[in-house]
Amino acid sequence: MRDLIHAFTTHAGELLRRGGVLWGIVISAVLTVGSIGLAVAIVVHWPANRFSDTHAPAKGTPLMEVLHGIVRNVAGAVLILLGIAMSLPGVPGQGFLTIIIGFTMLDIPGKRGLERRLIARPRMFRLINRMRARFKRPPLELD
Repeated sequence: MRDLIHAFTTHAGELLRRGGVLWGIVISAVLTVGSIGLAVAIVVHWPANRFSDTHAPAKGTPLMEVLHGIVRNVAGAVLILLGIAMSLPGVPGQGFLTIIIGFTMLDIPGKRGLERRLIARPRMFRLINRMRARFKRPPLELD
């Protein structure tokens, strides 16, 4: 075990001496910009009635619906995990917004009520509608 720790610290020290800190800063910046860009793209493309009672998802062939559901649920779970990681101190990104976006992608019972409560938080609702206004999209409806 001591040899493993010694090898790791030696390797980490060499990496830092060869510009590892610079790579860490570059990776951190790319992840920050990427997570913000993805969050904005998803929120801007939500229909205005996404969280209202009038929203009805589009229907397709049964096979495509199943495949779409699987992909959407896996992507939602991944986004929730990434959001949790981004919520930790020192990790760049929009953690809470990423968790909400991931949660909206899941197919679980009782999701609509929880979605509405999360989105209806005044600060979150203002942030999302400001983003949507910047891209000339109508504000979200919470009927």
